[in-house]
Amino acid sequence: MRRFGAMLIPVTLLLCTAGADEKPLNSHVRSVELFKNGLAVVRRTAQVSTTGTYRLSDVPVPVHGTFWIESDAKVAVRLTRRVVEIPSWQSRTTNFQQELAGKEVTIHFSDDGIPPATGRVVELEPGGGEEAWNRTYQRSRYGYYGSRNRQSGASRMLVLDNKNGRYYVDPSRIAYLQVKGAVRTVKQRRPVLLLSVTGINEKQATIAISYLAKGMAWAPSYRVDISDPKTLLLQQKAVIKNELEGIEKAEIQLISGFPSIQFANVVSPLSLDTSWTVFFQQLSRRYAPDHPSMSNVATQQAVSFNVEPPQGGVDLSAVPAGEGVDLHYQEIGPQTLAEGDSLALDVASGKATYESIVEWIVPDTRQANGRYIAEHQRNQDPEKYRDAAWDAVRFRNPLSFPMTTAPAMIVSGGRFNGQRMSYWVNPGEQTILHVTKALSIRTRSIEHEVKGSREIVYVGGNDYRKTTVQGELRANNHRKEPVTLVIRRRFSGDLLQADRSPKCSLLEEGASYVNKRNELTWSLTLQPGEEVTLEYQYTLLVDC
Repeated sequence: MRRFGAMLIPVTLLLCTAGADEKPLNSHVRSVELFKNGLAVVRRTAQVSTTGTYRLSDVPVPVHGTFWIESDAKVAVRLTRRVVEIPSWQSRTTNFQQELAGKEVTIHFSDDGIPPATGRVVELEPGGGEEAWNRTYQRSRYGYYGSRNRQSGASRMLVLDNKNGRYYVDPSRIAYLQVKGAVRTVKQRRPVLLLSVTGINEKQATIAISYLAKGMAWAPSYRVDISDPKTLLLQQKAVIKNELEGIEKAEIQLISGFPSIQFANVVSPLSLDTSWTVFFQQLSRRYAPDHPSMSNVATQQAVSFNVEPPQGGVDLSAVPAGEGVDLHYQEIGPQTLAEGDSLALDVASGKATYESIVEWIVPDTRQANGRYIAEHQRNQDPEKYRDAAWDAVRFRNPLSFPMTTAPAMIVSGGRFNGQRMSYWVNPGEQTILHVTKALSIRTRSIEHEVKGSREIVYVGGNDYRKTTVQGELRANNHRKEPVTLVIRRRFSGDLLQADRSPKCSLLEEGASYVNKRNELTWSLTLQPGEEVTLEYQYTLLVDC
């Protein structure tokens, strides 16, 4: 035991010497720029007046390749661990050996047959190599979960000293523990950021630190009030949740646009929360920015990546706005948020004229080779292949900036009408927002092959059967008011003819297929009780 104590002393002195010349330094989070996928651009600053080594306890866990320091002085950065004293209420662990080192305690055991034990908690430092990793970069020293969750032999026990000797106590047998005197601070071994500052030319140097980190994001939503039959009121709200760190009077900006962060799921090797093993594993598992696995904190794919809806087409009459890349930064001013806080606030509002319509979308049920899409494939994405008519509102974005992809709630006269996803809309661009299914507009779509129209066509080394398809669309208005009905019929092949001269648009997805992908669009008015029947005909190549 005396040998163990003799070995412990120089280690302790070494650690004390290591931090003796380090000056504590506080940094301030100056601004946070929030994406919707759980990532935030954090910018913090600190002021120093003399050369030396400064210790920051605000240690980031940055995304690989995003940690940068800018200063009018020369700054070298090192991330390490130090035993520091923190207020007891900030402790989030139950490591009695570390937190109560040097304190007089009385331990009461859960087994009534064991008498209480009194003594001083021995101050132990981690043994060398405890946090090492396998240098073949295959797995952590103690498995994939890392060595930091595993304690060495002595530290598994709570070690006490008293006049009778040394006690080793199994923490799982402790019922409760009494500490002599008030415990205002506890000791913990925590990561610290060491800044070695030289070359200060002015009286004071500013150190600016920026990085991307996970834990803070925003979720947008819209409220569309159509109580007025001609003008709607659009309101945008933002919900911010802070799981990163506490911030005080930091400027916050909300980012809309595509989050092009290829290494979003790779932690920088600068962080002590990772190792080369984990870093290389994350690199090998990284995905393209648009892969679904990049989804993070409480976001849906459409919300995260601003996916353009399949219906609606392209509106070239949108008002030109913005410069540079397509990211919109929306300032909401300085905010104070403790870690774990949430904030909801109104961001913007605007009014726009609108038109109530019924949009009937009839999907294409053919594969690229002309064959019908199997039932099990339709069941995997039922919304895509569902033939349905929707009450909708058609309007132009009245805001001076883009409407980002977010859920939109539609109300009228104080009553809830529906909620659907609204997709990215540029300023002044027209959009159609669905409200709820139009059950009083009866619709029916049927198709059949025209007899005697088959012939064999040879294309690219394959035989196809060319056939003619006859289609019919029927709609009836059961309401007491006229409705504007917009019909979108998607099909594969070449159009021969269609009633009432609909607009025929080529869809990009069919560019490399043997059959073109098309969309027929009719816009007509149905009077109360009126029924309309539309016929169309097209040719189709079906793989033999």
